Amino acid sequence: MECAVTADGQIWDRVVTLHGRVEQQLAKAIQRRHGIGLSEYRALCRLSRADDGELRMQELADLIGLNQSSVSRLVARLETAGLTRRAMCPKDRRGVYTVITEEGRAVQAKAAPTYTETLAETLDDAATDAALAPLVATLRKEPALST
Repeated sequence: MECAVTADGQIWDRVVTLHGRVEQQLAKAIQRRHGIGLSEYRALCRLSRADDGELRMQELADLIGLNQSSVSRLVARLETAGLTRRAMCPKDRRGVYTVITEEGRAVQAKAAPTYTETLAETLDDAATDAALAPLVATLRKEPALST
């Protein structure tokens, strides 16, 4: 049975293709140059922008698009590397926070230009692909989102 290809399906296929290319290049560059995974980098980014550099585990999971179990393993790796630490919520002793350390901030700050440059290069490359060029152009036209 052949897949029904609708206009929405074609657009979505292009989004998936572009996403895959970008994720692959970002992951490779961040790992090669900074020795951390892309999810670890994104967690450090979210923590560095959070009030007091801390987030509840579930909140971090939601922000970086991972489930609770995956975030627990990710945070354990970050803790082992000295990039984060866990803290108990002072108001609710059951609540666990992940807190970025100064070393974590330094790693994130050092990796940020690699992320930005690799993203731009990968989108520039994708813009030369006739199927992806309109999508890249649309993404680059959108006003910056604040999160």
